[in-house]
Amino acid sequence: MLKPMTKRQKTLIVNNVVSACKDINKLNKTGYNFLYLASGFIAHHYNINGFKDFYSDNSLRQEILLNLKQNMWTNFTTRDRDFHYYMDKADVYRRIVEQIGWQ
Repeated sequence: MLKPMTKRQKTLIVNNVVSACKDINKLNKTGYNFLYLASGFIAHHYNINGFKDFYSDNSLRQEILLNLKQNMWTNFTTRDRDFHYYMDKADVYRRIVEQIGWQ
């Protein structure tokens, strides 16, 4: 069974990914681990440096916005084994989108 995220873990992820949308070089292991496991992302070249290289064109923000719907994990219900974990992931993703905005 997957453990739900703590408030601190969620905040660290959100802050790092938001920073990485402005400067991909700010992406750290915490943000990378969240993103490459999100729907629509792959672990480019199987490591953080390949991921940074791929998104060095400042397309990370756009990619996050394009994949919002898939990362809400709406296919999970309270009866599912890891429901709370996936709802935490959806919350983090939603918070990232709120901070990077649609402009």
